[in-house]
Amino acid sequence: MPATPFTIAVPDEALDDLRRRLAHTRWPGEIAGSGWTYGTNRDYLRELCDYWRDGYDWRAHEAALNRFPQFTAAVDGYRLHFVHARGAGPRPLPLVFSHGWPGSFVEASKIIGPLTDPAAHGGDAADAFDVVAPSLPGYGFSEIPAVAGYGQARTAELFDALMRSLGYDRYAAQGGDWGAVITGHLASRFPERVVGAHMNMLVGARRPGDEPPAPPSAEEWRAQEAARQRREEGTGYQRIQGTRPQTLAYGLTDSPAGLAGWIVEKWREWSDCGGDVERRFTKDELLTNISIYWHTGTINSSTRYYYESAHDPERNGIAGPVATPCAFAMFKPIPGARSRARAERDFNVVRWTEFDRGGHFAAMEEPELLVQDIREFFRPLR
Repeated sequence: MPATPFTIAVPDEALDDLRRRLAHTRWPGEIAGSGWTYGTNRDYLRELCDYWRDGYDWRAHEAALNRFPQFTAAVDGYRLHFVHARGAGPRPLPLVFSHGWPGSFVEASKIIGPLTDPAAHGGDAADAFDVVAPSLPGYGFSEIPAVAGYGQARTAELFDALMRSLGYDRYAAQGGDWGAVITGHLASRFPERVVGAHMNMLVGARRPGDEPPAPPSAEEWRAQEAARQRREEGTGYQRIQGTRPQTLAYGLTDSPAGLAGWIVEKWREWSDCGGDVERRFTKDELLTNISIYWHTGTINSSTRYYYESAHDPERNGIAGPVATPCAFAMFKPIPGARSRARAERDFNVVRWTEFDRGGHFAAMEEPELLVQDIREFFRPLR
């Protein structure tokens, strides 16, 4: 089915309902002076929600998003939403950008221009890309799956089918968070079409069952220990989203303050913000992303992504070793995120870059660094 142009148009009634709900939020108590120790800080969240109700202009941001060429298409019986921005250059290389959780296609908003029209952003027109930035299944304006099975492997199948439906027989792939897993799947499953995979989060791959694991190097051991320490404090959300997402969804779907509290904590914790989330993101940037979750009612289906991964790890784990050329751009990380030795066990790593700033949401935090790394990696693969 051909792609259909798409325009975001949230009804006025939905905006009125959001303001009403925010005005009638029932706020919990909080331990005095606890800051963010117990989770999202109440004073900050009240400030954010007050601005969401009285200061934030969804219509202005909706119009800004609608300046990107957006479409929907039925791909293998499923309706995908995506941006398709054509490159301005002699031979643009197609690139599919995969976002993660709790993000959306708006994560690509700062890099689409420089990637599609490098000459207009101080670069070389020969580095131009055609950028395709879909909303993951069950995220944003893509269809909410009504059946199980829409995990990372299924997403990669849909994204590959989308690229082929757009006429791309060979293409590049980039992503972070779940987008890195999807990108790894694309590189592993479709090497005849994926010229290279660029990831800004370290992911692993499943090895053949009869291959004994190699003993960890000192670097890998340090990374594993840091990851273990992080699991003790920072991965509770993974457990509930991976086991009981439906139970969580009732509160987050009904309460915009609850939704904002659940999401903003991750944008603060995972970014290079030194504890002040607005060092990296404005309230408007945070709320545009949160508003997409709210107005599309997709927090439930987005968290089910974790359930699919946890309950079908054989299918949703990347099959390694991956021979497609791969690049890892490691921004100032969550502890335990840098281990080139680990990456090289599972992937054909031809580029490894470490940055001393930027965090999990690299496309929004450090778009210039990310764009430059993408350009340099794919330049010899064109």
